[in-house]
Amino acid sequence: MAVVQGSLTRATIFFIVLVFAALPSFSQTQPERTERTIEEIKAESVRRAQVGQYPLIGLDPADISEAVKSIHTKDKDEWAAAFMGVADRYMNEAKSLEKSDHTKANADYIRAWRLYSFGRWPIPASAGKQRSYEKAIEAFLAHAKFFDPPLEIVRIPFEGKEIIGYLRLPKNAKGPVPLVLAVNGLDSRKEDLTESFSAILPFGIAYLAVDGPGTGQNPIKVSVNGERVLSKVLDYIATRPEIDKNRVAMHGVSWGAYWATKMAIVERARLKGCSAQSPPTNKFFQKEFLNDSLLGNREYLFDQVPALMAIMDSVTTVEQMAVELPKISLVQQGLLGKPMAPMLILAGVKDTQVPIEDIYLLMNSGDVPKTAWINPQGGHLGRQVGVWPDPRIFKEVIIPWLVKTLEAPAN
Repeated sequence: MAVVQGSLTRATIFFIVLVFAALPSFSQTQPERTERTIEEIKAESVRRAQVGQYPLIGLDPADISEAVKSIHTKDKDEWAAAFMGVADRYMNEAKSLEKSDHTKANADYIRAWRLYSFGRWPIPASAGKQRSYEKAIEAFLAHAKFFDPPLEIVRIPFEGKEIIGYLRLPKNAKGPVPLVLAVNGLDSRKEDLTESFSAILPFGIAYLAVDGPGTGQNPIKVSVNGERVLSKVLDYIATRPEIDKNRVAMHGVSWGAYWATKMAIVERARLKGCSAQSPPTNKFFQKEFLNDSLLGNREYLFDQVPALMAIMDSVTTVEQMAVELPKISLVQQGLLGKPMAPMLILAGVKDTQVPIEDIYLLMNSGDVPKTAWINPQGGHLGRQVGVWPDPRIFKEVIIPWLVKTLEAPAN
């Protein structure tokens, strides 16, 4: 085991690199084989809110407890209605306070946004969940009105539709600035990344957050050439005079990490580097992993496989997904091993959602050295409850690497 640790200072930037040789035995990562009951989902939601575990990071356990009291079945609209009922109270209060108490109004908008977002989680697969998602966007944009520097909603024409993104430029920037293109995962959204990446602005770096294929407001589903939508975003970035097109990096989480990895290969000439948290590359896409790890996975709160089916084009059954997934493998597409942009790869050895074998395969591929942050006790994205929560990984590992890669001046 080799451990190198450092901290971000005004003069120097270091990052944590953890490299571990041993793989876990299959028994260490084997999930329980049944989906949670609704009562188990309710109890686990409250527990995760209490310990700050995804997808309940930043949500008040009392709000979750209040909402789940009115949930008695797995009906999707019942779920959405329960969380909208609690969120509406904060939304209404925020609107009433917007002119008299900016601080309280903003806090209420944030609280409402997170509740609405959990009301549509993991995907807006019913009319009620779709309504909760729409309210989540409304609440987030109301919260974003308080941003300084401001948020710009960008609309990029794409194949008769449009790509919607959130752009923020660092305050008082002088000359073209570097930028990070941030892409979400299966069940997170560009709103979540927009909130997180606010922390990179003080380093003189802009960011543009977009939903990945098949998620949020992205105009296309996942397919073997779905990265074309992200290439179009790079085209747009190159048109903005405020942005240094020669200093653009990309960050992706989970499914977004898959796109970040693929873009590191197919768009290596336009990317200074890509950071990827738990990027699936090959084994993840095989039928065996679908059957043995994803179905009934309990690291994921609920409905992982239905969410996966929803982001893919023309897939409505598990059997269809088992046929279509292998086509998306970076090995099947003949991409791994080709020249690529520098990468930061983050993962957890105990991840049951993306196999650690996929991470090691990526680390050993391509033509340039990679930086790896591998948590031997970590799950998906390298998370470790109470030790390496998402915010700490983001602050201490991801941001320092992006700042260094984009050659931004230390503050």
